[in-house]
Amino acid sequence: MSQRLVIDCPSFAREAKSLQGDLPIASLTRTLDLLADSAGVIGYRIEGRMGERHRPQLILRVEGVLSLSCQRCLEGISYPLKLENTLEFVVDEEDLTQEEIEDDSRDFLPAQAEVDVLALIEDEIILGLPSVPRHECCALPERAREMQPASPFSVLGSLKGKA
Repeated sequence: MSQRLVIDCPSFAREAKSLQGDLPIASLTRTLDLLADSAGVIGYRIEGRMGERHRPQLILRVEGVLSLSCQRCLEGISYPLKLENTLEFVVDEEDLTQEEIEDDSRDFLPAQAEVDVLALIEDEIILGLPSVPRHECCALPERAREMQPASPFSVLGSLKGKA
């Protein structure tokens, strides 16, 4: 990612700030290998707040459409992306109760003053993608079958009757 957008997480949450914008898909460098096409943009919105135990939280929403590569036919799949996640920052992981650890409504991250928003967004996108994207119904790539070289034995078989 060439650009960098950094926020001070504790003050962002205390002041209940929000940030939104569009992120070009081509700038998601760690995600590009998973995509069939890098055209378009992803919209995002981040809202800060303080959680129940006075910990900074970020509510992250990401929406857009990605073109993933089908793992069966290698063609593009239009994948609608709609993520919403609450990230809570903790100073010490030992302060988490067992109930909080088992709570799937939010994720816990180590407390940090500076948070790279674009890296955070890309992390969430990667975690939200299917591990093996594929169409409901598709065939093997036709080009791969056509481009296979002829077997040297099939050439010998055609010479057999000409002698």
